[in-house]
Amino acid sequence: MDALILSRLQFAANISFHILFPTITIALGWVLLFFKLRYNATGDGAWMRAYFFWVKVFALSFALGVVSGVTMSFQFGTNWPGFMETVGNIAGPLLAYEVLTAFFLEAVFLGIMLFGFRRVSNRVHTLATFLVAFGTTMSAFWILALNSWMQTPAGYEMRDGVAYATDWWAIIFNPSFPYRLTHMLIASGLTVAFLIAGLSALRYLKGDRSDSMWKALRTGVFLGAGLIPIQIFVGDMHGLNTLEHQPQKIAAMEANWETRSNVPLVLFAWPDEDLRENRFEIAVPNGASLILKHSIDGVVPGLNDYIDNHPPVAPVFWGFRIMVGVGLAMLALSWATGFFLLRRGTLPRPLAYAYAPMAFSGWVATLAGWYTTEIGRQPWLVTGILRTEHAVGPVPAGQVGFTLAIYVALYVILMIVYLSVLTHLALKAAKDGDQTPLPGVRNEPLAQPAQAEG
Repeated sequence: MDALILSRLQFAANISFHILFPTITIALGWVLLFFKLRYNATGDGAWMRAYFFWVKVFALSFALGVVSGVTMSFQFGTNWPGFMETVGNIAGPLLAYEVLTAFFLEAVFLGIMLFGFRRVSNRVHTLATFLVAFGTTMSAFWILALNSWMQTPAGYEMRDGVAYATDWWAIIFNPSFPYRLTHMLIASGLTVAFLIAGLSALRYLKGDRSDSMWKALRTGVFLGAGLIPIQIFVGDMHGLNTLEHQPQKIAAMEANWETRSNVPLVLFAWPDEDLRENRFEIAVPNGASLILKHSIDGVVPGLNDYIDNHPPVAPVFWGFRIMVGVGLAMLALSWATGFFLLRRGTLPRPLAYAYAPMAFSGWVATLAGWYTTEIGRQPWLVTGILRTEHAVGPVPAGQVGFTLAIYVALYVILMIVYLSVLTHLALKAAKDGDQTPLPGVRNEPLAQPAQAEG
């Protein structure tokens, strides 16, 4: 393989590993704030036990997210110097805003969340939880502003092959940004909902019937059940926006080769780019026209209108279907479980067995969706401004391949450790139940010694 392909694989490996952890911390910060506010309102220690369990998961995820994010910044200089040379006037400030307004908030106040229980008042501890949650959302705001600008650039002008900002408002709130930000924030909410419910289901299967387990389980199940219909609606709006601004990406997602009306919704196929047709196709007549144009005879653009200017079809086509498939499984499981929790107040064991392996289903859907949108932008790194092949650096293929192998090996080890720690925490919580004493959280500084339960 040449340096371009290896550099793309290396960046894909880095961002695939990195994105997993912000996807958790963005929404988990707000869930922790919910746990804390429920404790403040009710005085029920089970809410704080849920908080203490999940703040450990937050801290571990935050640490891995920060470390893996640093390596991506290095790659802008080593593997992709053409990116910063061409659009650094816009990408640089957006990345700096993320560090200044989000990272500092998270880094400073996370310490209070973790170690401030006995050193600050309950009010300050609650405020720290809010600021960390706000910081995670601000981080998503700036990163998605940049990513969306790369998809649908606006508010700039080109001078001697370099992009200069002319309207920062148009740059930040570019045409796809509102849809992408909303879609990603809800995806984070779903990821956390199923992570909480999944690990709680594991505790339930191990015999844990503690109040803190039930509160976390109900929070995860009902959060997921409420968010998934909203995500379907937002996803549809995002798709219509993509159809307007990046029609070749939609054509690849639907494996539609010809611009025509009455386009079928392809459920299964193997897109063949050499023959420019679908093999083994199973489709619903008029389905794509109905979804994309809200009319069965609506005209949908085809890939043959974008020869040599559309993304590879198969990965975009399958990435989109994996994302949708996981989403439908989330819908069915969360609604079925929500029904039993509401009507019977319990969790049937078959549903618990189904929920436990779904703990990381949000990761699968997020990665599939991320691949759909990022591969779908190809062959452009920045749409209409910079092609990917023009941004790659002069590093020899052998060196890129060597560092790629090291990255992959390191990420596999870190992932095994991360999953092992989360499983250990869940099994330990299942064993301990609500028997361990709560750290004190009285509303007085330096007045929070460990207090007994009850």
